[in-house]
Amino acid sequence: MHNEYIATLPFYTLLKREVLRFFSVSVQTLITPVITASLYLLVFGLSLGSRIDLFPDLTYIQFVVPGLILMGVVNNSFANTSSSIFFSRYIGNIVDLLVTPLTPAQFIFAYTIAALLRGLLVGLAVYIVSIFFTGLPWTNPLMALVMIVLSGFLFAQFGIVAAMYSNTFDNISMYTNFLILPLIYTGGLFYPVSHLPPFWQKVSHLNPLTYLIDGFRQSVVGFGDTPLLVNFGVALGFSVFFFAWAWKIIYSGNRLRT
Repeated sequence: MHNEYIATLPFYTLLKREVLRFFSVSVQTLITPVITASLYLLVFGLSLGSRIDLFPDLTYIQFVVPGLILMGVVNNSFANTSSSIFFSRYIGNIVDLLVTPLTPAQFIFAYTIAALLRGLLVGLAVYIVSIFFTGLPWTNPLMALVMIVLSGFLFAQFGIVAAMYSNTFDNISMYTNFLILPLIYTGGLFYPVSHLPPFWQKVSHLNPLTYLIDGFRQSVVGFGDTPLLVNFGVALGFSVFFFAWAWKIIYSGNRLRT
C-alpha cells in the first residue's frame, strides 16, 4: 500500500497543482465565461428568443442553452491544458515534470482531470444562470453527462496537442479564434442543422462539433438531428484519437521546448 501511494504521489501532486492554478485566477477562468454565457442568454432569451419559433414543444432558448453549456465546457477544457502546458514549455520546467516518475498516461490525466473540473464547473455555472431564463427537461441525464464529459475530455487532449505544437502564445489564441470558435458557431449551436439547405447540412456534418452539440442537446431536450449513438461514437472516436496523439508526443519527448 505504501509503495502504491509513493507511485501515485507525483500524479496527485501535479493534479493538485493544476487545480489550484486555475482556482487562483478564478475571475478569469470561472467567472468571465459565465458572464459571457449570461450575455448570450440575455440576447437570445429576452430579446430574440421570444420571436423565434422552431419547434412546437421547445422554445428557442431551451434549444440554445445546451449548446451554451457545452461551449463553456469545451472552451475551458481546451484553455486549461493548452495554456498550462505551453507555459511549462515556455519557461522550460516541463522537462522537470517528465523526469519525475510520471508515466505519459499519468501526465496526461493529471492535466485532463483538472481541465475537466474547470470545464464542468463553468458548464454547471452556466446551467444555474439559465434556470432564471428557462427550464430544461433533461430527457436522458446519464447520456448528457457522458456526452459532456467526453466533449471536455476531447478538448483537453486537443489542448495538450495544441500546446505542444505552439511556439508563441499567439499560436494558442489562433487555435481558439480560428478553429474552435468557428467550429462551435457552425456546429448548430444557434440553429438546427436540419433546417439548413441540403448542401450546408452535408458541410455541417463534416464538423465534429456538430455531433457533440447535437448529442448533448438531444440528451437534454430530446431533440436531435443525428442518432444519439452516432453522436456518441464520433465523440468517443475523436477522444481516443487525440489521447493517442497526446500520449505519443509525451512518450517520445519531442517538442518539449518552444
